[in-house]
Amino acid sequence: MSDTLHIGFFIYPGVTQLDATGPAQVLSLVPGAQIHMIAKTLDPVPTDAGFSILPTDDIHTCPQLDVLCLPGGTGQVPVMGDGEVLAFLKRQGDGARYVTSVCSGSLILGAAGLLQGYRSACHWAFRDMLPMFGATPVADRVVQDRNRISGGGVTAGIDFGLTLAAELAGEDKAREIQLLIEYAPAPPFDAGRPETAGPELEARVRDHFAAAI
Repeated sequence: MSDTLHIGFFIYPGVTQLDATGPAQVLSLVPGAQIHMIAKTLDPVPTDAGFSILPTDDIHTCPQLDVLCLPGGTGQVPVMGDGEVLAFLKRQGDGARYVTSVCSGSLILGAAGLLQGYRSACHWAFRDMLPMFGATPVADRVVQDRNRISGGGVTAGIDFGLTLAAELAGEDKAREIQLLIEYAPAPPFDAGRPETAGPELEARVRDHFAAAI
């Protein structure tokens, strides 16, 4: 039996790259991990940051994953309506040890029928959409419900990655990884959540999302 841990991130045009690359960096340091960047085809995938990611696998060549992860992004709406992709995600999710997401990627899991009856995190601006897919929204940085692990918005992907690393390799290894990447966040502003940012800033950010989607 192989000791390889197949950890896959499904990426698509308009994906928020940090949703994928943040936890991928963390999880690549788990012993035996092999990171897969999976897309519908092997063409470069443009991200919402203006640069592209080169997939390692497409939906036809991807092996069965131990961990399936869905990042969010402004391009997720077409993905949620793509029957071929959703069928691939459902097959992978049914066979994976862990079914996971970062940011609004939880909505893609929901569209694939993988969150029915589970608690889940999501980006604060889209959390109220989770009940449409039978999921219970939770306003936490990382949420674990059985083998579903989800991170909140974008930067929560690092917290998510360390949580999953502890599940896969133990807390001592996860602590080692945290030190290795010097993850000791100390943001210059207390504006990372609507509760602290204030209504005016929240409104501007909501307008940004409305224009982008």
